[in-house]
Amino acid sequence: MSNIQFTNNSTVRNYDIIAFGDEVPGILALVCAAREHFRRTSKYPRSLLLFKGKSQLGIGGHLVRGGLSYLDRSVVPADIRKQYGLDIYGDESAIYKEFLKRTGVVQVGLDPKKGDFVLREMLKEVRADILSNADIQSVLKQGQKITGIRLTNNETYMAKIFIDSTVNAELAQFAGVKKLRGFETFGLPDSELSVTLTFETEGLSVQALKDIEMNYMQRLANLNDTEAQNWIKIAAGGDSDRISQLSEPFINNKNDLSKIALYAGSDFIDVRSFALSIAYHAFRGTALSLDQSGAVLDKGNVAVFPNHRMSWNALLFDVNAEQAETLSREDAKPTAAMLKEMQLMSQWFQSLGATSVKPAPELYIRHAGNIIDVNDPLTGAEMLKGGVPVSEALGTFGYHFDIRGGIEGLGTRASEKGLGNILFFKLPAPLFNVGMQHTLLKNVPNLAVISPASGFEGYASSAGRIVEFNCAVGQAVGIAAITAMLSNRNLNQISNKEVREILVSTGKLSKIYGQANPKQEEITRLNNFETALAA
Repeated sequence: MSNIQFTNNSTVRNYDIIAFGDEVPGILALVCAAREHFRRTSKYPRSLLLFKGKSQLGIGGHLVRGGLSYLDRSVVPADIRKQYGLDIYGDESAIYKEFLKRTGVVQVGLDPKKGDFVLREMLKEVRADILSNADIQSVLKQGQKITGIRLTNNETYMAKIFIDSTVNAELAQFAGVKKLRGFETFGLPDSELSVTLTFETEGLSVQALKDIEMNYMQRLANLNDTEAQNWIKIAAGGDSDRISQLSEPFINNKNDLSKIALYAGSDFIDVRSFALSIAYHAFRGTALSLDQSGAVLDKGNVAVFPNHRMSWNALLFDVNAEQAETLSREDAKPTAAMLKEMQLMSQWFQSLGATSVKPAPELYIRHAGNIIDVNDPLTGAEMLKGGVPVSEALGTFGYHFDIRGGIEGLGTRASEKGLGNILFFKLPAPLFNVGMQHTLLKNVPNLAVISPASGFEGYASSAGRIVEFNCAVGQAVGIAAITAMLSNRNLNQISNKEVREILVSTGKLSKIYGQANPKQEEITRLNNFETALAA
């Protein structure tokens, strides 16, 4: 619990550590910090979770209020799994493993209600305070260090160390940290990844969805079905090349459509064809194109829960960098236009047999720029090289360079630079050792930014935005925060090696198995690509 002072009609509360933003990596960083403090002193620190959203809608950022129930998991090749004796998703950081276990995730399906419950439980165990609806008015500093956060309600919260887990590095921005807009690291300051409004359906079983999709696929594969062929024309926006592109998978696989049918796992569905998307866009009378329509039903990642409940990460909206920043600052609330699209989506799903379709209260914002002036920025090429050396590794993570919805202008800019329209996200997923120096600020020595807005450059933010990766980073930053505090040093002076030694001595270091991409020319090519586009 904090101690409280009253000055000039304002309340001042004092803490040791404040986490601003309630994204899961930030919460788990705070939990790890408190546990490390207890391990060393037998006392919990005074800690506070401070965030903008409404806690009555749940705590846990885009996984909870944003309803992102389908968790992106680490991608580990089969030969590496065999070599290191790993499970299908490798060996997660200890804190993330605990979170998955406590929330009852089977493979990828996180129930937001369970997520909210478990995060509150973990915070309660370490006696952390929680304050929501918190809007920053200003940041107090002494020299380069942050000393406190003043809110718009005239309350001030002081601390020694601060963690920012917001998608737009909002606390860091208020503290004077420079943030690049959009994909300015590629010279594209106005371009940004799409945002998603996730939604839950009830009343549709996995089998019913399979049957609906198969019926659509059979019709789309039948050139004599004029109605279905017209659906493709609408979804293609009348473009003949796009018509061929959308038709091909169905015609090529018409004798065995199961090859492209949705895949149902234990608690998830991967939609592999555009059949449902084409049918929806025909119903809407819009093109299956973010550029043309501003909203698309993409191939869905679906989390499956008992009693025919499904959570869909599929409805994408086109935004530019300014819109992504504005949405982030406005509590990630969907716009009126987005809610109108969702109403139509709801109608369509109900026509398929859904009894209920509910949008999440907040958007899933994938990315909103990146901070600069960190201890050691992280690039896509460094991920392909295998990340930090084994002697510094705090965990291992693998993921595709996934730029869902695309980065507008990337191909054009690459061509202008004489690089051709190279789509690097088709490269094998990097499998890299995790460090934390890309989160620590050179010029604000007691702040870490653990989020998609960390010090990523080039393609790194596409893999670096994933929660599982950031939880491994958060575990390390939490330990580093207490190490700094108890040794009277700055957070940005704590090395990966020092944290690694603590993880080893406490039995918390997960297995380390990062691999350099065997094709050196691919690393060089990506490095040249990222360097040239940044210039």
